Amino acid sequence: MTIKKLHILSFCLVLALFVSCQATGDKRIIKLGHGLGITHPVHEAMLFLAKKVEEKSGGKMVVKIYPNQQLGSERELVELLQIGSLGMTKVSSAALEGFAPTMQVFGMPYLFRDDAHQRAVLQGEIGRKLLLDPQKYLLRGLCYYDSGKRSFYTKDKPVETPGDLAGLKIRVMESNTASNMVKSLGGSPTPVSFGELYTALQQGIVDGAENNAPSLYTSKHYEVCKFYSIDEHTALPDVMIVSTKVWESLNEQEQQWLQEAADESATYEYKIWAEATEESLNELRKAGVTITYPDKEPFRAAVESMYSDLKVQQPDIYKIVEEIRAVK
Repeated sequence: MTIKKLHILSFCLVLALFVSCQATGDKRIIKLGHGLGITHPVHEAMLFLAKKVEEKSGGKMVVKIYPNQQLGSERELVELLQIGSLGMTKVSSAALEGFAPTMQVFGMPYLFRDDAHQRAVLQGEIGRKLLLDPQKYLLRGLCYYDSGKRSFYTKDKPVETPGDLAGLKIRVMESNTASNMVKSLGGSPTPVSFGELYTALQQGIVDGAENNAPSLYTSKHYEVCKFYSIDEHTALPDVMIVSTKVWESLNEQEQQWLQEAADESATYEYKIWAEATEESLNELRKAGVTITYPDKEPFRAAVESMYSDLKVQQPDIYKIVEEIRAVK
């Protein structure tokens, strides 16, 4: 048997383990896989979602959660949703852009004026439209989760100016927008899955990464990276998505239970995210991490060319940027 056939066989066996949405007696079970650890606030929000689904349905509908990449990496989980072999997952909007191109708008650096502006966009007409846009790719957005703002953390020195990124290999998600941003700032973007990042940092495959404070803390990447430079270059929301194959298998009442539970979990997540961010920063300081707040203006200036390029190369996406900037 060839290696290729072995890979195909292995994949089929894995798929056989997945039943994305099944009925057991009078109970419907939906499987939700994700890559975060169980101490992460977004995982807590998903537990809240599952609790609300069970409450609203009187136990007729259950969401079973599989954290820590038990069912695959972020990209693999999205692919499983597309073929209906998994019910739901949480995905960063940056990773989702590889499946639904309009999502790349959220990866544009310094897109939002402040937290209130971002919240108004996500909870308004633009946010709803972008949630539903992936349906043409067999994915349906249910809600957004706050994922804070992403900043650089590094092993050997802080990033005080874009010039400090020169020569550094910076881990990015599988996102062209994220890669272009790091390139614009002078670094070398290196895609690595989140689950493999700790080892990649230890072994010097990458010199640093970029993420929010709770992810830096709960992943324990601070054990390797002792510098956190809060430049807040992007504010990428997380997106809770469901397979359209699973969504369409639900009756109207079940769809309502799931959507209401997702919306309520998003409200809950925004509250605990703010608390987790403050707690994470305090814990990082206690662990000996040097936290700095560089001037953002040189970073904004360095990435401004990304907007000029977007206007020429992808006018439809740039139109969404203009709509977002117009939101009061």
